[in-house]
Amino acid sequence: MKGKATAGSRISFGEYALMAIEPCWLTARQIEASRVVLTKKLRKDGKLWIRVFPDKPVSKKPLEMRMGKGKGAPEFWVAPIKPGRIIFEIEGLSDEASCAVLKEASSKLPVKTKIIKREEGIHYEGI
Repeated sequence: MKGKATAGSRISFGEYALMAIEPCWLTARQIEASRVVLTKKLRKDGKLWIRVFPDKPVSKKPLEMRMGKGKGAPEFWVAPIKPGRIIFEIEGLSDEASCAVLKEASSKLPVKTKIIKREEGIHYEGI
């Protein structure tokens, strides 16, 4: 995962966003854990957009299996994340509440993130 994100590096829908600062693989479980935190905190006041989707399968072979015999079965799914990629976007809350909610959601992710705000005319070129 070399380089910075080109696609998905702008705030498109919401007012505040959670941006990845370093590369990683986000699993479907990690994305779901963050989504649960966000939806509980937003309730019906705010709106949430999830900008990543785990579409890459990761396969593993069973333990104590000899070499050969083909590739293992898909074990879980990941979303490859490059620096500068927007992971979540929200709107409908105050400034302080939005930052608090996104900070809590970022604690569920294994990647360093930063919270950015939509400002007209500003494009975030990676980091």
